[in-house]
Amino acid sequence: MSGFLKRLKKQDEEATITIVSGLPRSGTSMMMKMLEAGGIPPVTDELRMADSDNPKGYYEFEQVKRLDKGETEWLADAGGKSVKVITALLKHLPGSHQYRVILMRRSMTEILASQRKMLERRGEATDTMKDDQMAALFEKHLYAVEQWLQAQPNMKVLDVHYSEMLADPLPQIRQINQFLGDQLDAEKMATVVDPDLYRNRQELLG
Repeated sequence: MSGFLKRLKKQDEEATITIVSGLPRSGTSMMMKMLEAGGIPPVTDELRMADSDNPKGYYEFEQVKRLDKGETEWLADAGGKSVKVITALLKHLPGSHQYRVILMRRSMTEILASQRKMLERRGEATDTMKDDQMAALFEKHLYAVEQWLQAQPNMKVLDVHYSEMLADPLPQIRQINQFLGDQLDAEKMATVVDPDLYRNRQELLG
């Protein structure tokens, strides 16, 4: 690759915003920490502190919650960085930027079990909706998000499966690194993966 093409590639990577998205409890915080370890700084205000549900931190940015209100100016400074955006807010990302979206996947059974445990620890109600109803809503939502993402010319998408990452991280990390321009420190990313945090394996739910 010529020096000119390398400079263009570097400029493109510096302008591109890495988005980490997925359903709640699908591994988005872990992915944000992995990207940080690999060399992509996160956009976060650290207002939501680590707790027993996410002992390594949430990596959230409060202004993301106001994307649907049109508050998008902060994205001008997000080039070359990563930001966590829930799937419901992806459609509010302005089309004036280029995005690489890492979409975290996880067994629906595990997601629901993890959410239930989190609500129990917080003393919140866990019986507002049956699991099969919630699963159906989530699946419908994800399908709509997938269809929308495919139609966006300024977004490239990579699916990453939470269970596969924890079972064998290096192949997944290589895929992520390639997706993001082969500039990440794969070894440091691998040190973030902690199977001990995988408390809701599907085979243990019974």
